[in-house]
Amino acid sequence: MSRLAILILTRNEEAHIEACIKSASFADEIVVIDSGSTDKTQAIAESMGAKFITHPMGDDGFAGQRNFALTQTTADWVFYLDADERIQEEAAREIRRIVSDGNPAAYQVERKNIVFGKMMHHGGHRPDFVYRLYPRTAIHWQGKVHEGIETDLPRKTLHNVLLHYTYTTWKQYFAKFNQYTSLAAQSMFERNKRVGKAGALGHAVFTFIRDYLLRGGFLDGFMGLTMSVMASVYTFVKYLKLINLYRLQDGGRK
Repeated sequence: MSRLAILILTRNEEAHIEACIKSASFADEIVVIDSGSTDKTQAIAESMGAKFITHPMGDDGFAGQRNFALTQTTADWVFYLDADERIQEEAAREIRRIVSDGNPAAYQVERKNIVFGKMMHHGGHRPDFVYRLYPRTAIHWQGKVHEGIETDLPRKTLHNVLLHYTYTTWKQYFAKFNQYTSLAAQSMFERNKRVGKAGALGHAVFTFIRDYLLRGGFLDGFMGLTMSVMASVYTFVKYLKLINLYRLQDGGRK
């Protein structure tokens, strides 16, 4: 019978890891790849029977972490789960059935995002689809941030959903904000992408218009407005960091 491993990437996820692992307990193996937690993530994960491996994040970002995770299990199938996500019972049964049937494919799953306790239906945090279930040896990841898979497998969609508890505190939000904007800027820098100050501002304004108006963020009330504003700030900051990387490359000149 085919075996299933659930692979979880972590860094300082003590607030989430217990509930995450509980939702993954139907798997044959749970592997946690940690990029340097300083809280109780490791103690909690190991107390729940997960295999815990420390692996610092390299220049290849999140894709590198996910590719490394593939080498830490011999299971036939893998399901990637972020620490702030939860697999519902109906989805767990569907996943087990697919693994048991053994028909190779890359499966995406709908992810419903919960932001500061509110289920989001519109804007930048509207439900999205992410590829998470596949035979272990048939995929490869690429991308520092918002990484994606490379595969020749047929692509299918699960019928059930993941719950994604994106942010619960502003401290947590800004920690990820700083990490992700830095990674995004570095990725653009390595691809020789350039933008001026006016361009950075223009991208930020467009992000707000896209999320709040075009994607209907206003329909999610005050939280829709809040997250549309923050998405705009995120965009502005990642381009400011890119501009600064070129400034440093040029010897620190303005």
